[in-house]
Amino acid sequence: MIYNMYTKLNQKTVSTIILLIVAVSMVISQKIPDFGIIPKPEIVQWNGKYSEIHNINKGTTTFSQYEKNIFEEFFAKAENSSSKSAGILFDIDETFQDEEYELNISKSEIRINGGSRKSLQYGLTSLLQIIRFHGFPLPEVYIRDKPALRYRGMHLDVCRHFFSVKEVKKYLDYLAYYKYNHFHWHLTEDQGWRIEIKKYPKLQEIAAYRKETLIGHYSDKPHKFDGQKYGGYYTHDEIREIVAYASERHISVIPEIEMPGHALAALAAYPELGCGGGPYEVATKWGVFEDVFCPTEETFSFLEGVIDEVISLFPYQYIHIGGDECPKESWEKSAVCRDIMKKNGLKDTHELQSYFIKRMEQYINAKGRKIIGWDEILEGGLAPNATVMSWRGKEGGIQAAREKHDVIMTPGSHCYFDYYQSESPDEPVAIGGYTPLKKVYHWNPVPTELKEAEKKYIWGGQANVWTEYIKTFDHVEYMAYARGMAMSEALWHAQKAYAEFLKKFVLHQEYWSGQGVNVANHIFEIKPVFESGNGKGVFVQFDDIPEGKKVIHQYGDTSESGFRFSLVEKCSHQFFVDGKNKSKPLQIVFHPHLGARSLIKIDPLPSAKYSGNGPGSVVNGVSGSDHKYGGTEWLGFEGKDVRISLDWEKPQKISKVTLRFFKGEGQWIYLPRMAEMKILGKNGILLKKVSNKDIQAESKIATIVFEVDAQEVSTLQFLIQNYGVIPNGAQGAGHGAWLFIDEIVVE
Repeated sequence: MIYNMYTKLNQKTVSTIILLIVAVSMVISQKIPDFGIIPKPEIVQWNGKYSEIHNINKGTTTFSQYEKNIFEEFFAKAENSSSKSAGILFDIDETFQDEEYELNISKSEIRINGGSRKSLQYGLTSLLQIIRFHGFPLPEVYIRDKPALRYRGMHLDVCRHFFSVKEVKKYLDYLAYYKYNHFHWHLTEDQGWRIEIKKYPKLQEIAAYRKETLIGHYSDKPHKFDGQKYGGYYTHDEIREIVAYASERHISVIPEIEMPGHALAALAAYPELGCGGGPYEVATKWGVFEDVFCPTEETFSFLEGVIDEVISLFPYQYIHIGGDECPKESWEKSAVCRDIMKKNGLKDTHELQSYFIKRMEQYINAKGRKIIGWDEILEGGLAPNATVMSWRGKEGGIQAAREKHDVIMTPGSHCYFDYYQSESPDEPVAIGGYTPLKKVYHWNPVPTELKEAEKKYIWGGQANVWTEYIKTFDHVEYMAYARGMAMSEALWHAQKAYAEFLKKFVLHQEYWSGQGVNVANHIFEIKPVFESGNGKGVFVQFDDIPEGKKVIHQYGDTSESGFRFSLVEKCSHQFFVDGKNKSKPLQIVFHPHLGARSLIKIDPLPSAKYSGNGPGSVVNGVSGSDHKYGGTEWLGFEGKDVRISLDWEKPQKISKVTLRFFKGEGQWIYLPRMAEMKILGKNGILLKKVSNKDIQAESKIATIVFEVDAQEVSTLQFLIQNYGVIPNGAQGAGHGAWLFIDEIVVE
């Protein structure tokens, strides 16, 4: 009866009636399903019945080409079936918000209402997912839905590795399927300029190509190269084609034109734009380079010419101008820059960068557009109308919001999909870090530190796909598509349910895989969570075990509640999920040592980005990877010295202590300058102090060994001195170095 009434009454009135009747008269004995829809809708109401509709009739509805494409398989069924079919009735209602929609499947009809054509597409996409993952007959269901955040973005870097027009369109189809509304297209970099600028033909002839590309990881030394010319660019016509394709899917395209840093490709084409005069070369390896745009009138004239053509191609109101990772060495050496600073009353090169950004913002604003920049544009003073994209953490976003600027949150800790998504040793090489599906899903884009009045400036969030180590679009799919589903739900609605999401994820992953898409599937991997450092030994539990499954130890005992490791002998343990297993067994090599029995204290605590399983990670008897930081074993500390103490209830006879560190200077990770250990006996009496001031490593791992002379020890105290500020000319110059610690083995 509810749904028959719906077809005759005012929509807003009917919506209210439905909510009241359902709340008062409907008795639901179980949680209402959301029928496979990602992202999770805000309101789903189901009366437990099914409609008589068995097919969709395309003859009664006006579809866009995109909408026809996504429904084609269901239209085909309708044409070849005598089963009852129905058209979809659309209505734009001004009482709805721009992205708000209502989907009502009744006994005999399907109706979608919304505040705009965009919201109607969202309703149609939800209907498609119901059909695809629930099937016919359709449930008699009412959905009222809208996003929590107005900016929901995905990014793609096409500079480090280039992707075809067809592949970019495929990416946009994925974004539309999960209700993203912004595509951030990273078009210029040190390693290649990817947009045709007719005014400056050398950008196509020189800047779009590099002579060769780095092989392996940046941290692998010595660097090796493939010796093959690489590159490409998008013509004006190709860009218009992609922008139109995105527009049909109600996705706004934001082009990024990097300035003043990440400009080496442009300088290779036009060396007069640099402070050093060149010659310059398009970068063949990754990272940050000292040569940047010089803030001269010639440079501004060049960039204004570029912006004029960019604006002619991209109708959206925002232009991303980068502003990140701009080394100041070339400016500090330049007499021209010193003269510009003096003339404009600028006290340092940070203010010179602010001057650069503000100058370009004025030009872009005069053209009726606005700028977005990475959070470095806060340094030296924020441009008046700029939107900040906060990537180095949430702090930049918090600062910008408090200054009443719009913010897009995209911290590397949760939003960088070039990071590893599994701790499996079989994972393809990635830049580093560890961002699993669950971490993405539980991300809250709105910092809790903000006051309610400040939260309105958080425009939304975005996932970034940087492609230094992503050479093919198949690899883009592997790195982005699984986590992109989790991100879509994190950005769409505040009410999240991870267990329910995993059930839906299985359906979606199987669908994409059936379409030949390379979607990562790590949800059935056994994920260990160690409890250690509490003086009671080492206990391991397993996170996110699929419903109805158990973890089995290799010797046959079930480990539902966890497994306690023996502190007697070194051993290797294997765990696996019972029944049909969809992942490899988990292998844990446990090395018992006296540290695993200690009570640990760490000051300061590790960064939230790299906190492993907590402080006990460094005394749990399990070593982290020799090849990648992050994950559950390595603890990361940003720019800080670290103090660690290990205490035992009863004195221990100790002969040797080994500390393990990670070295990855390309990722700003440095070995400590010094490590010191104090050995305390009963009642805290200092027995000995030893230090090591010469810490080196040829590979990514460095160890420090302290000999203790078999003394009875109650406490070990460590002072590990951070490297300090990263020097000029190195990746991350001027920033505090990261320090990564793995196991402290006490024997």
